[in-house]
Amino acid sequence: MPRRWWTLVAVGLATFMTYLDNNVTNVALPTIQRDLHLSIASLEWVVSSYILMFASLLLAGGRLADVYGRRRMFLTGLLVFTVSSLAAGLASSGGVLIGFRVLQGIGAALVVPSTLAIISATFTDSRERTRAVGAWAAVGALALAAGPLIGGFISQHLHWGWIFFINVPVGVVTLFIALFAMDESRDPGAAGRLDLPGLAASAIALFSLTYALIEGHDRGWTSPVILGAFALAAVAAVVFGRIESRASHPMVAMSLFRSWVFSGGVATTMLWAFGIFGIYFFTSLYMQGVLGLSPTKAGLAFVPMALAMAVFAAIGGPIAARLGTHRTVAFGLVLVAAGVYLVSLLGRTASFADLMPGFLLIGIGSGLNVPLTDALLRTMPTERSGIASALFNASREVAGLLGITIIGAVLRAQQSISLHQGASPTTAYLHGYQAGLLVTVALVAAGAVVSFVTLRRIPQQPAPALQPVPAAPSPAQAPGAADGDGVRDLVMLASGGDDTGR
Repeated sequence: MPRRWWTLVAVGLATFMTYLDNNVTNVALPTIQRDLHLSIASLEWVVSSYILMFASLLLAGGRLADVYGRRRMFLTGLLVFTVSSLAAGLASSGGVLIGFRVLQGIGAALVVPSTLAIISATFTDSRERTRAVGAWAAVGALALAAGPLIGGFISQHLHWGWIFFINVPVGVVTLFIALFAMDESRDPGAAGRLDLPGLAASAIALFSLTYALIEGHDRGWTSPVILGAFALAAVAAVVFGRIESRASHPMVAMSLFRSWVFSGGVATTMLWAFGIFGIYFFTSLYMQGVLGLSPTKAGLAFVPMALAMAVFAAIGGPIAARLGTHRTVAFGLVLVAAGVYLVSLLGRTASFADLMPGFLLIGIGSGLNVPLTDALLRTMPTERSGIASALFNASREVAGLLGITIIGAVLRAQQSISLHQGASPTTAYLHGYQAGLLVTVALVAAGAVVSFVTLRRIPQQPAPALQPVPAAPSPAQAPGAADGDGVRDLVMLASGGDDTGR
């Protein structure tokens, strides 16, 4: 097999590992809490510490990859992630576990922006690059399927540390493949210039925003700390824009956002992630807390959705080449909205089979969203693909947090109303969950309109033949990231607790 395809295997394994880690943790939270005797606040940070560092440093990681080399940053991040995964699995206290989760987030922030940039630099032929991006998306979709299933199995039958230990052999194999197959690439115009003020401003803005979204419900949305975090994020974002517009070597060319294709593509990605990540998380709670499924069965329910996503991610590029990216992505988002609506019609007595029509539509539609990734990469020069990949992933990550936060707020508001009307805690949660699903339908439908209008100007490439693609990674950023109240809901519902007092 040519070296470039081995490079794709390495990129795919790394993406699988980072996505799996984010997705596999939530189902095991009750087990971790019992074993380490953690408070709810500490348990929240087992999830939040990873996502906080990951989201905050994505732009910095992308620019470091462009300046110092994508292969170098990929290997460095992978080594940090693998070693910290081993240490997290061996942790004997909550503080140690949270510390190594922070290191995992730093490692992932170096790895993830490099993945799409390496694909863009390695596959210069447009047809091969389309296949490679589809493969990248397919493997990530498989990680979405494997995460809840593996997490549920481990939490029931093995020590929780294995949710981190499984990263170690995958990381070692990936390191060896990358060392021998991956070529170095970077932005030749960067000449070692890092734009440190821009890096600092972007990290502060993303850190402050992510922190406010994670902590907002527990501390109160109008508390001085949360309002200060939002204000700091806004100021840092404005400063970042000013720095980038004046810098001789900016990390992000602000002129990119004048392009309808680029701005519309990022907006589409955010609307999809905003809706779907929150629902993915709260659906796990619904299946365990309302339908009474075990963690393993709840994880198994996501497998058909993710397999459908993987299949259509793999063939989405050729479909888009024939029908147009704007039609393909918009139709995919319509399918996602329809699938979420079908799930919203289910109640307390839904069976495993009742979930499948909606889940399959969500999976197929999300897979058809993958051509958007290739389209956005084609709007960027190859030498800036690291920061382009970082922008793409950062926007999706922040939108996912927004989705969990806002949809969670809708859920809790309706849940509170139902509780005051005399509904049981389980019924009240169901009413709130259904209200959150309807908000998601509206957001994803809006994404369909945005994509159809803004992506029409993407130049079409020659249509590649529909054929199987080699194995490699994902579209959806691990939806396991939870806001503080979401983690609490997970613990309460999965353990059968009563949330009436909340």
